Amino acid sequence: MTPTETFDLLIRGARVVTGSDVRWLDVAVSGGRVARLLEPGAEAVADTTITARGRYLLPGLIDSHVHFRTPGLTHKEDWAHGSRAAVAGGVTTVIDMPNTQPPLFDPSDAHDKHAEIAGTSLVDYRFHAGVDPSGLRRLEGFTPREATSAKAFLAGHHTAPNVLRDAGALEELFRRGADSGLRLLFHAEDSEVFELLDQWHGAPGSYRDYERLRPRSGGVVAVAKLIELVRGYGTPIHVLHVSSREEADLLSAARAAGLPVSFEVTAHHLSFTAEDTRRMGARIRLSPAIRDRTDQDRLWAAVIDGEASCMGSDHAPHELSDKVRSPEDAPPGLPGVQELFPALLTGLRRRLPEWGTDELLRVAVRLLGTGPAGLFGLERKGRIEPGADADLVVLDPEANWMLEDEGVRSRCGWSAYQGWTFTGRVERTIRAGRTVFHRDQGEAAWFGEPDGVWLGEAGAKESPVGSGTASLVGSERR
Repeated sequence: MTPTETFDLLIRGARVVTGSDVRWLDVAVSGGRVARLLEPGAEAVADTTITARGRYLLPGLIDSHVHFRTPGLTHKEDWAHGSRAAVAGGVTTVIDMPNTQPPLFDPSDAHDKHAEIAGTSLVDYRFHAGVDPSGLRRLEGFTPREATSAKAFLAGHHTAPNVLRDAGALEELFRRGADSGLRLLFHAEDSEVFELLDQWHGAPGSYRDYERLRPRSGGVVAVAKLIELVRGYGTPIHVLHVSSREEADLLSAARAAGLPVSFEVTAHHLSFTAEDTRRMGARIRLSPAIRDRTDQDRLWAAVIDGEASCMGSDHAPHELSDKVRSPEDAPPGLPGVQELFPALLTGLRRRLPEWGTDELLRVAVRLLGTGPAGLFGLERKGRIEPGADADLVVLDPEANWMLEDEGVRSRCGWSAYQGWTFTGRVERTIRAGRTVFHRDQGEAAWFGEPDGVWLGEAGAKESPVGSGTASLVGSERR
């Protein structure tokens, strides 16, 4: 560094979780990227300096499993509100799921979706392609510009009608995945298992019966089938929202055997149990269902020990008017991108009271930074190092706070975590070197310009297209 070099931004005095270690550093930013990691107090000049003494600095977090409901379902959520919720929770990059209206089945669908989003997003974004059960050839046109992954539903629900049920089609998908280089993602529950159970006992008619009638056997059967197909075709797979101890065991054993499998755990399955579903009903009705305490313990072990490759929020908002329908008609899903990191960090503290904050945050950054970045080719995301995107989170590690109604940023306006007390609070979220969220000494929140971009191959940034920017700048409570 020459004495005359001036940076755009300098963050001083923070305990920095780089992705490989944790240490006291000053971080210098230029041109939207991390320029230097400096020893504390090093001589440097910047246009803007942020003092973060007593705080941690994390890489901007990645949520690889969101449903921002665009296009076609924006009465439940839209990109402006979903991205507000994201940055309030320290998330600067999301990968959105394809089960929208219409679904994202073709490369052109990805470009149309981007055109609708451009100018409204506070976060950078990618898309997962969708698997069309009646047209698997549609995957052939995808390049890494549109998607590096494709999601198939092996069981459906209210917002996932396109279910891959045919065994021959599933084998064809594995052949095509191996040829195309797409990582295959699965909602891994076996629809035939549930249909058989429904013929016997009927569909769940109450939340007391929900977990019992949508049991672990659906997931276990599906995961076993997928592992055999991976063994045969060598196609990489990633299993979403694993819910049971048996699934975690099978997938971890397959990975230990050298098969290209990975899996995700959600904060919801770590935060709640089937007892909570009986008590809270539709607010935490999920697909896959939330299971018992022993399953929750096993999933926490997978998170802590590194068996789970990443965490996702499965942010899937619905209007409360939908959720209060009868159990057979109420759709599964709940908001979660804002709550993802606070729920993880608070849960880690409770599970591992003997661990220090450095150790806990390294786990969090592995699951929400380096892990998803590696899986989905986001080479400039998930770590703080020279050349990486300057996506950064300033965290007060000791702050105790409660998620209250007015703090919920999702368009749906509610959260299953309302009234929870969390430890560790995001104070500032920075994307590409610019603040996109800042909390002042009170509860008011300031949001920056919605100029998040669609990420191309290997996470390279592309310029936004279109117009109609909906400004989010200002200080407000929702």
